[in-house]
Amino acid sequence: MTYDTNLPSEDGIPDEGNAKKVARGTLQVIGGAVPLVGGLLSALAGAWSEREQAKVNRFFEQWVRMLEDEIREKEATVLEVMARLDLHDEKIAARVESKDFQSLVKKTFRDWAGVESEEKRVLIRNILSNAAASTLSSDDVVRMFIDWIGQYSELHFQVIGAIYNSGGITRGAIWKKIGKGRVREDSADADLYKLLFRDLSTGGVIRQHRKTDYYGNFVAKSTQKKSPARSGGTKTLTSAFDEEDQYVLTELGQQFVHYAMTDLPLRIAYKL
Repeated sequence: MTYDTNLPSEDGIPDEGNAKKVARGTLQVIGGAVPLVGGLLSALAGAWSEREQAKVNRFFEQWVRMLEDEIREKEATVLEVMARLDLHDEKIAARVESKDFQSLVKKTFRDWAGVESEEKRVLIRNILSNAAASTLSSDDVVRMFIDWIGQYSELHFQVIGAIYNSGGITRGAIWKKIGKGRVREDSADADLYKLLFRDLSTGGVIRQHRKTDYYGNFVAKSTQKKSPARSGGTKTLTSAFDEEDQYVLTELGQQFVHYAMTDLPLRIAYKL
């Protein structure tokens, strides 16, 4: 899918006529989408056209190209999802056509601003593919997974991947596993790492490893008295790269990995 804007001239500055059309056309689209600001945008478009501001026209040229890139990304995502689904399976075919699944697709495209990298686009593709082919999680849970794509950074997802199937892993071991080097405890990197764990813990993605009884209830930790510090010793706070407490994924975190980090195999070969 391509869009011919015919904007730039040979010297890199948009032709006067086309540039005016781009400025007016883009503002009309946005004005139509947000009626409350339509009048103001129309007035601005008229003022800019009359004054022939080349800088404003170049801005709209870049804006249109950005919108085209977004459309191409969405098109590629939909094609990649459909190429991974067995539409001969009646359940999958019915699921794809259902209002519930279409609602997930619409939410994804409404929240597309959070998909700022190719890595995150692949996570979204995987979520939609698995949401069509699997019933492991409810649609409410899948919607939350889509929210997580915009909420968390790629470093968050690296940590989630490092914890998955580990059976329990410390923050220090995770830091090494994702390929990070040694940093000071009072560094910005250490502060960011601690913040990342707070994000994932409060978000219900990870938790500290705890024993459970036969019925799945968490067993309270036994309190251990710490020996007093030796005379002249120095007490330090728990390291950002602690090697004692272990972390595991919650059940939500496990399901997120299944949906977002599991790539269904291609069933149809295609070229964009």
